[in-house]
Amino acid sequence: MAETKKPTDDFVHIGNILGDALNKFRTDSDLELVSIFSIWKNVFGEAIANNSKPAGFKGKMLIVYVSSPVWIQELQYYKKNMITKINDALGKELVCDIKFRIGAV
Repeated sequence: MAETKKPTDDFVHIGNILGDALNKFRTDSDLELVSIFSIWKNVFGEAIANNSKPAGFKGKMLIVYVSSPVWIQELQYYKKNMITKINDALGKELVCDIKFRIGAV
């Protein structure tokens, strides 16, 4: 039989419960994405930073939003170099591929 929990009179603020629960399900990639945001302009320069931005991860694939199809085509040529620069700047192999999509920059 399943054991039932005893009711308790001790109340806990919901913020304490939610913070702990969210931290259990949040991946380290959230923090790593923040790191990529902080290095993006320094690593790639103003022109690329003004027309692209990291948007998220899907495994080790970085999703990058770009301002137009022309920028997708341009950045495709530099994709391998971009992956190397990101990993070098972060000091670990975080990104294995990049997918470019039209999105809000």
